[in-house]
Amino acid sequence: MGGCFSKPKPVDVKVELSLLDKEKEVDGLSPNGKASPFADCRLNGALGHGSDDDSTPLPPYHKPRDYVEASVCHVKDLENGQMREVDLGSGRALLIKEHGEFSAMGHKCPHYGAPLVKGVLSKGHVRCPWHGACFNIATGDLEDFPGLDSLPIFQVRVEKDKVIIRANKQALQSQKRSKPMSRCSAVINSSTGFSHVIIIGSGPAALVCAETLRQEGFTDRIVMCTMDRHPPYDRTKLSKSLDITAEQLRLRSMEFLQDHDIELLTEKEAVAIDVKTRSVTFEDGLRMEYRKLFIATGSKPRPMSFKGKDVRNVFHLRTPEDANSIARLANIKNAVIVGTSFVGMEVAAALTDKAHSVSVIGIESVPFKKALGEKVGKAIMKLFEANGVKFYMMNEVSEMIGHHGQLKEVVLKSGKVLRADVCVIGAGSVPATGFLKQSGLHVDSKGFITVNKTMQTNVDGVFAGGDVVVFPFPPRNNKKVNIPHWQMAHVHGRAAALSMMGRASEMKTVPYFWSAMFGKTIRYAGYGDGFDDVVIQGDLDELRFVAFYTRSEEVVAVASMNYDPIVSRVAEVLGSGKTIKKRDVE
Repeated sequence: MGGCFSKPKPVDVKVELSLLDKEKEVDGLSPNGKASPFADCRLNGALGHGSDDDSTPLPPYHKPRDYVEASVCHVKDLENGQMREVDLGSGRALLIKEHGEFSAMGHKCPHYGAPLVKGVLSKGHVRCPWHGACFNIATGDLEDFPGLDSLPIFQVRVEKDKVIIRANKQALQSQKRSKPMSRCSAVINSSTGFSHVIIIGSGPAALVCAETLRQEGFTDRIVMCTMDRHPPYDRTKLSKSLDITAEQLRLRSMEFLQDHDIELLTEKEAVAIDVKTRSVTFEDGLRMEYRKLFIATGSKPRPMSFKGKDVRNVFHLRTPEDANSIARLANIKNAVIVGTSFVGMEVAAALTDKAHSVSVIGIESVPFKKALGEKVGKAIMKLFEANGVKFYMMNEVSEMIGHHGQLKEVVLKSGKVLRADVCVIGAGSVPATGFLKQSGLHVDSKGFITVNKTMQTNVDGVFAGGDVVVFPFPPRNNKKVNIPHWQMAHVHGRAAALSMMGRASEMKTVPYFWSAMFGKTIRYAGYGDGFDDVVIQGDLDELRFVAFYTRSEEVVAVASMNYDPIVSRVAEVLGSGKTIKKRDVE
């Protein structure tokens, strides 16, 4: 993967901090200039496991009309460490030159479509500038998350000093491919109360676990159970686009899951686990036995204490239906957001062009103070205020007042009364592990499941991952931490699957997070918990900055706005095991 949890001997490294608009870009050349700024970085870990065919020359083509061939540049147009986006007529490709060799693959990250030419090229892989996914330049394989799909690769040859690419037209259009997966070899009766693997949850940890098992050759039964009504979908988009549908958010279709023999049971809530009989009991009375169990139930809203909890139009954003209802009810009405979590703030931003008024209530002095620091929090707060959002900080809700059961007012502990037609509570979350009581699984005082570095719990055959776990984090001397990032859940899912198959390997990644508000994106990499200082470069007032979070003179995390691909660059450095000192960024 794109990083390393093991901690080699520290190597100090300087981080290039030039603003990207000052970097000269010619004919789509990579902004990382003539060579990778991370010449000493190690190749990402061995997460990619494509088939043998992935890295071997493609076979002769029997249907030439399905392919396009084009001369894209002179052999001297690219120097080592450079990338260029090139047009083949039927689509575009990313041309890469490293160690004197040319390679070509899809030019868009399959996750959200980011232009990879603006990413970071370092020893055999390209890291996405938006969310940090990594792709092997020889095979196109996804080597670090987020995302599910890999990239197509294309044949490259040099003739008479011309670089020629030959590519499948369909691959040029799709810009993605799935890794080969095995099928279930057992004859399965869907009513059978036994599955070799049961996965509880359908988020990224659950889905990646199931897909990794199939990619690694697992041929027994896999059953994935979820409380949700829908096949796996991208929950991170709910708070950013409230009108979006489950279909638009979908990560995998039912057809895809069926084609790869991943059984999905929707609206199935697990209520108990018996580790002695290796069984899971569901709310509807169904009981299933397992050989291996993966728990990835995610989080649930943090309980709050206030009067009037029974009034209508008060939401915790959990589903597409919740999002759609919030958008509909807030139209030209008064919206109140309780909490300044990333979800709460994203909802507030999304409602500014719909609602008559948007008010945000927070217990801190500024939003994101604990995660991003006071200076960055103030700058983001100003962005919201400029878009008409009113803040009531250092405050809490005392009561929700309704008329005929319908929300009308939110009363604060300060005595302030806010008009409210719809309220969204975004005050954080807690792990959804209540059903594990009496199970024998070790759950800490906050409700998190304790796992080791391979996602194994204290019970043989039971694994867990995603938001529900605390796991050993080597950069903090294996302190047990909880990192509830979408990207990290993918990593956990893969690690658990490999562990189930007896192929356990240490997780190698750098935590990566993002949030979008008013068309601007905050990118964040690393683990900044407990930072003691923030070094800021750029202009906070213009929201064009990079913030380095330091702890004991060492950079432990980085955040940016309008400063790509600096966060992916820093992730690459941290992921290679190097240390960035505070003095290097001051």
